[in-house]
Amino acid sequence: MLEHGGKLRRAAEHFDIPLQDWLDLSTGIAPYGFDLPAIPSEAWLRLPETEDELETAAQGYFGAASLLPVAGSQAAIQMLPRLRRPSQVGIVSPCYAEHAEAWRREGHRLSEFSEGSVPRALDGLDVLVVVNPNNPTGRLLPPEQLLDWHGRLAERGGWLVVDEAFMDPTPSHSLAPHSHLPGLIVLRSFGKFFGMAGARLGFVLAEQSLLSVLSDALGPWPIAGPSRFIGTVLLADRDGQRRQRERLLGDSERLAQLLSEHGLSPAGGCGLFHWVVTEEATMLREFLACQGILVRRFLYPPSVRFGLPADEAGWGRLTRALINYQALSA
Repeated sequence: MLEHGGKLRRAAEHFDIPLQDWLDLSTGIAPYGFDLPAIPSEAWLRLPETEDELETAAQGYFGAASLLPVAGSQAAIQMLPRLRRPSQVGIVSPCYAEHAEAWRREGHRLSEFSEGSVPRALDGLDVLVVVNPNNPTGRLLPPEQLLDWHGRLAERGGWLVVDEAFMDPTPSHSLAPHSHLPGLIVLRSFGKFFGMAGARLGFVLAEQSLLSVLSDALGPWPIAGPSRFIGTVLLADRDGQRRQRERLLGDSERLAQLLSEHGLSPAGGCGLFHWVVTEEATMLREFLACQGILVRRFLYPPSVRFGLPADEAGWGRLTRALINYQALSA
């Protein structure tokens, strides 16, 4: 089983700390969201209908010519490998481990390598998967570089799959406006930036012919009616998006500064998390967990990812814990 952030109940049981007493910084999901409208009763009573405004609102938000709503970008990650014959797939790593697992599960030949190895590997690939900004490193590749890789793949029927789950705070780097190009597939999350992970909503941005095949494979009603309603409203809320983006970027800068002040300078990050590489990753995670603070540990390279606290109480708890950890490590 692959590990993910957000296993709060498991942590509460393991460390014998009540669920409500935890500060969860393990997921990279915005810890605060938008003012939500009341969901009309029809959204619960009727089967979802695709003739609402969700797709239109999403196209306007992403700047994409065509897209498909899915039950979180995870649904697309698992389904896309089923749409190709056995292929040679490259994944820029380290990254979100579900990508490799999904392609491996469907029998594709898989290789993982660093960003610097892509130019040498590209001519031998049918599919290249890139997470941008990367999770967990926060590395952000320029659109021009990705489009060059896409061009080399597309000229022989290959795919470039770009997972932009953490792109919303920095939308100018998105490939969404180019997603109509054959062989370019962009995955976008709704839950992370909008603080609505429980809605299970995401989008695949690609040429219409591929989206039609994917839609047939997923079947009818992949998105619940209440999620379609909330998504339509929030994707059209430009003022709310601006405020959310400003707040996330400000808190991200604050987090980087706080970690640096206590001897844990981030090696990378984005508007939703920061990544600290340390040989003491396991000890750091355990120390924080014993104080009811959950962070995401990675084994290779040894590292810890910190999400953003939701409020001043959370910032205070994290600050005190880091002071204590620094004193212990001195």
